[in-house]
Amino acid sequence: MKVYNSLTRRNEELSPLVGNEIRLYTCGPTVYNFAHIGNFRAYTFEDILRRAIEFNGMTVKQVMNLTDVDDKTIRGANAAKVALRDYTQTYKDAFFEDLKKLNIEPAEVYPAATDHIPEMIALIEKLVEQGIAYKSDDGSVYFSVRKFPGYGKLAHIDFDHQQTGARCAADEYDKENVGDFALWKAWEESDGPVGWDSPWGRGRPGWHIECSAMSMKYLGQTFDLHTGGIDNLFPHHENEIAQAEAATGREFVRTWMHCAHLRVNGEKMSKSAGNFFTLRDLLEKGWTGREIRYVLINAHYRSGLNFAFSALEDARKSLERIDRSVALATEGEAPGWAKKHLEDFAAAVNDDLNIPGAFAALFALVRDTNAHGGGAVLDIFRRMDKVLGVIFFGQSEKKSEDLPDEVKKLLDERAKARAGKNWAESDRIRNEIAALGYAVKDSKDGQTCTRK
Repeated sequence: MKVYNSLTRRNEELSPLVGNEIRLYTCGPTVYNFAHIGNFRAYTFEDILRRAIEFNGMTVKQVMNLTDVDDKTIRGANAAKVALRDYTQTYKDAFFEDLKKLNIEPAEVYPAATDHIPEMIALIEKLVEQGIAYKSDDGSVYFSVRKFPGYGKLAHIDFDHQQTGARCAADEYDKENVGDFALWKAWEESDGPVGWDSPWGRGRPGWHIECSAMSMKYLGQTFDLHTGGIDNLFPHHENEIAQAEAATGREFVRTWMHCAHLRVNGEKMSKSAGNFFTLRDLLEKGWTGREIRYVLINAHYRSGLNFAFSALEDARKSLERIDRSVALATEGEAPGWAKKHLEDFAAAVNDDLNIPGAFAALFALVRDTNAHGGGAVLDIFRRMDKVLGVIFFGQSEKKSEDLPDEVKKLLDERAKARAGKNWAESDRIRNEIAALGYAVKDSKDGQTCTRK
């Protein structure tokens, strides 16, 4: 399995540092609001990566952080006049619900920043002791980028043509502003009740130190793979490397992978442009998690992805085509033509996650399954879906969470009407569901509901 390493800028074999386990750190959400579909472009990419590793017979230990203390979460909690933990818990819960909607496999560990303040303080203390970090007059602690010779190696920054020397107190800053960045931020009045005691006074950690401390706690000082959106490459991931390697003297991460931006209808997503969507927005419009996932993964992760409602419509038709073919498939020893499609599928997946190529192999299987009127290809479909995560194998697996809430409520009401033998009410609700674009079928096993 070869992947593109952002650090070396070439395709390299992905193999575990220890045993058969890939230790993977993925940058998770900043829980100040509901995650939007641009965020989920990264999370579905990381899910495909995880599944591809498992497809190749390796195991995965994945850690995804939850950033619950930074500039944004503090502003949000203070504006809402609630405790930081209570404010962020709402969005943590929503995030996990959204992961299920998109059929994203859970990570092994979801560390929250506020639960790991001692580890962050200990890491900062090491950097101060080594003279790589220093305390400013206001009690904040900064990392001196000029004292770490390797700074800039991930982003391939040419320091001679950059603005340097300034202090960057904000958690996020522009690439042109290469400067000493905050490890510990001294408490300010705008922080309100948010703060922790430290050797440098009351304050809270900077965003960048959080990931270095938590990743090394759960994955070790050197681990296999770190991923995120391309917007995280600098400064966030560059700063992670500097902090970790300056403190330990060891290589931090062997392979870095980054996915490209998502655009909506060809434009950058923004609320002012009216094209800003959370996953919940799309579900409320009647699209399913499966259809949204299909669109988010059906492009190479290093290529920009344009998200449009026409793409969702195409996804719906494509999934229906797959479903019809899977309905023809049976158990048993797969024929040679089906095995060849699986080989093509594996070759595409192992070529830096060429998911468009993997889908081409899947649709070749669909085509030939239809041409043969079915066949013993069910296991081939299953093995492909181990990576893709978009195929349903029978009506019984059409998960109810993929139906809009309004339809699910009507189905519950109809089930009660049928249990009470109120057939007129049952028919009325069936018609109401049909008006929403869904068909209900009854059998001895109960009612099933699918989009028309």
